[in-house]
Amino acid sequence: MNIRRSAAALAGIAVLGAAAAPAVAASPSPSPSAALPSGLYGSTDPTYDGVWRQSLALLAQHTVGVQPADKAVDWLTGQQCADGAFAAFRPDPAAACDAELMVDTNSTAAAVQALAAIGGHDAQTGKAVAWLKSVQNKDGGWGYTPGGASDANSTSVVVGALAAAGQKPAGTLKDGKSPYDALVKLALPCSDGGAFAYQPDKDGKLAANADATAAAVLGILGKGLVAEAGQAATPTCSASGDLTPVQAAANGAAYLAHAVQKDGHLTSALPGADDQPDYGNTADAVVALAAQGGAAQARQPLQWLEKNAASWAEQSGPAAYAQLILAAHATGTDPRAFGGRDLVSALNATGPAPKAAEAAGDTKNATDAKDTKDADDSGSPFGVWWFVGVCLVAGIGIGFLLSGRAKRRQQ
Repeated sequence: MNIRRSAAALAGIAVLGAAAAPAVAASPSPSPSAALPSGLYGSTDPTYDGVWRQSLALLAQHTVGVQPADKAVDWLTGQQCADGAFAAFRPDPAAACDAELMVDTNSTAAAVQALAAIGGHDAQTGKAVAWLKSVQNKDGGWGYTPGGASDANSTSVVVGALAAAGQKPAGTLKDGKSPYDALVKLALPCSDGGAFAYQPDKDGKLAANADATAAAVLGILGKGLVAEAGQAATPTCSASGDLTPVQAAANGAAYLAHAVQKDGHLTSALPGADDQPDYGNTADAVVALAAQGGAAQARQPLQWLEKNAASWAEQSGPAAYAQLILAAHATGTDPRAFGGRDLVSALNATGPAPKAAEAAGDTKNATDAKDTKDADDSGSPFGVWWFVGVCLVAGIGIGFLLSGRAKRRQQ
């Protein structure tokens, strides 16, 4: 994601602090003003997911050949702190970052991937990568916040950032350990399904986590949030010999393939509620399955999303549209005809009109943006970002952390 997918970047700092390890101040990031910043995608409060959703939106646009508006890119670069890090949201970019602002690896890594894809921002991505390397843990991985215990989602999204910036993740070492060493340590044996855990629990035990698994499969493959379909292969869990990163990825894909086999989607559970489809995590699983074993391996969950995800994306906003676009891209599916819906136009309508639309004097995007933002404001309480936060709480308690990237990622 799907988060990673969270992305971890949005569930409410208290929730994310619990998931990512360190305790967090009650108000790590000031509340945004009533008026949303010009250039930002989406109409909901960006306090906990502004950089994450903007990065996904710009990545998705670039992936389908849409050139983002300058002010959308400028908004993202303006969120960077002087040391290279990003927080989930800075309401006043003119004010220097201080100890009260909680910067995080997920927002930083997502921004790197977006800016590297767009190009022309080597200075910003260079500083961000240097910061990420400076907060790498001794086990080779990353936590959500600097000093936090390594988790599968954060480590994987940073791997994607390193690769996007032209770095070699396998050669990014701390005390002789690489990110792949950290991810393999979070892999469960085939007797437990071959999944990945988000983090060990307080007793050091690992629990299967679909969100973490989708993120880790991509991370071990050295892929970012945007991934192409890999060579066709049926994912099979193998317990033979020492677990290598390549086999760990195959084992994780086998877990995901089994998890979606019955209903075509992954499932999330909210406290006190019945299990329900997890759209974001399912989209992330599509990307992971396609990247590891080819588009055919992701066909079933992809078809389920085409039939069922439109209303979810409409309620949830730009990051949800982006996740679906990235799932379509990974499988070679046309995102402009995704279950009868043009995901690209829908995403474009949630923010500033892309350059092509501006050049053509297209006013439709502006109208669509208002309509979509109105829909977001009146949307279901189960919108993706709110949903992610609640799922994170559930995940911490029951060992099933759901995306957004931390993820976030309900998913």
